[in-house]
Amino acid sequence: MIGLSVVHWFMGDDGWTFAEAPGTVPDPLHHARFLHELYTRADPHATGRATVPVLWDRERQTIVSNESADIIRMFNSAFDAVGAAPGDYYPEPLRAEIDGYNARIYDTLNDGVYRAGFAGTQAAYEAAVVPLFETLDWLDAHLARRRYLCGTVLTEADWRLFTTLLRFDAVYHGHFKCNLRRIADYAHLPGYLRDLYQHEGVRDTVDFAHIKNHYYRSHAAINPGRIVPLGPLQDLDAPHGRGALA
Repeated sequence: MIGLSVVHWFMGDDGWTFAEAPGTVPDPLHHARFLHELYTRADPHATGRATVPVLWDRERQTIVSNESADIIRMFNSAFDAVGAAPGDYYPEPLRAEIDGYNARIYDTLNDGVYRAGFAGTQAAYEAAVVPLFETLDWLDAHLARRRYLCGTVLTEADWRLFTTLLRFDAVYHGHFKCNLRRIADYAHLPGYLRDLYQHEGVRDTVDFAHIKNHYYRSHAAINPGRIVPLGPLQDLDAPHGRGALA
């Protein structure tokens, strides 16, 4: 199996693209121009939106999953017998706790930024933003005494939170109007974010040029000029100071 990394400059009228641009990764298997071509390759009768991520089975020539929550679980254990890196981010004793964090963080934060950003009314926007920042406030207090969400054990709940925190100040704060506070304004979330970013191999997966170009250039209804901001300036390699937390 192979997970196709859809790295793009921005999402155009035809959806997610493999189009050539600085730093992009083309489709090495079928040389598709757009992600929807893989959906119809897997199912010629496929309709609806072609979404990411995609885990592709090159033996059966089909999509295994396009749901990130499922894929992260698959990568946690499904490939252990074929040389996957060691580690268990969903250990049995912590599963109930992990699931609890995932549920709240997904509903109010991971998905909440999108419900705020694409809200069509003031009431819908506020209904998303208020619980979003309640969750960030709760997380900041929780992480004051714990290095990770489950204490000293790094789990999938941390990595699911990481992707939203990483994009927050660069994208969601301005583009999606989630601007009560920045992550940088909190006492403990900035160090926690830097701690995760500095784990081996993680920074190599982060490209802020791609992140900002996708969001600011893909949503014409929100940013009709498709102007991409130069900031914010962030130093995610600064010391995180969280090593002594239990």
